[in-house]
Amino acid sequence: MHRCLFFAPLMLLAVVPALSADSFDRYTNPILAKASAAPGVKEIKQLTHSLIADGDGVLPDHAGALVVVKTNEGRSSKLIVQSARQKIKNAAVPILLIDRFVTYREGEERAIQAQGQNIHLFEGFQLNLDLGQVVPPTLGGDLRLVVEGRKVYAEPLGKAKMYLVTKPLLPPEAKTSAPTVIGEPFEARYFNGTYKLYDDGRRSGSLTLKVTGQGDVSGDFFSDKDGRKYPVAGKVGTPRHALQFTIKFPRTKEVFQDWMFTGDGKAIAGSSRLEGREAGFYALRVNP
Repeated sequence: MHRCLFFAPLMLLAVVPALSADSFDRYTNPILAKASAAPGVKEIKQLTHSLIADGDGVLPDHAGALVVVKTNEGRSSKLIVQSARQKIKNAAVPILLIDRFVTYREGEERAIQAQGQNIHLFEGFQLNLDLGQVVPPTLGGDLRLVVEGRKVYAEPLGKAKMYLVTKPLLPPEAKTSAPTVIGEPFEARYFNGTYKLYDDGRRSGSLTLKVTGQGDVSGDFFSDKDGRKYPVAGKVGTPRHALQFTIKFPRTKEVFQDWMFTGDGKAIAGSSRLEGREAGFYALRVNP
């Protein structure tokens, strides 16, 4: 896809806000680490307009090609890119439009080193995916745009390697099964599932709860801020639709006291306490 854009200031780093889960989000660090050996993935030295067109549509809910880059510092990064032209005064110059990118921290599943969106990469500049910034050549980057007459392409720099994904690396998401039917008496298993948690308007993330028949709770919390995973533990209380759980952070823990909506089980809400500060929170179920 070749796009023509009106002039806009160069954005060094656009921080991506919390997004609803989509096909791009499913490509986590463990998936990217194995991408180079996957069918339909090929290492490329020059990413041209025709190659971008070949990769367009791999992610059904995104326009553009999916590219995986192993950065100069050895981290895995994923990008959605398009060929485009930027209108400046009376001319239109070629650019590489990077709709989104995420670079993961090494050894982590979802922890983010850098991320950005709507990046316009011009000739003469480089994209450093470890810093998450467009930089001049003197600082060094992982990708640059090259314009040689009518030939325009992006290429990796230094030790960086670039791979074009032409086939999905993951199967389509399974269709959701029938939702949990909340009945009487209320059962502890109704808490099982994944929720989108919103805490005091300050923190958010994905919360997964697993409850045993005895009411013991375990799970994980993935922070929207940096993608890090934190362990969850707790206990179903009295009444049975009451729950207390904690999220254990490296230097502290946060305690949640909440209740589930007994009419449909689609939400839990209550209070949280972090280092003596009490606040409100709610969490919406995102799977049956």
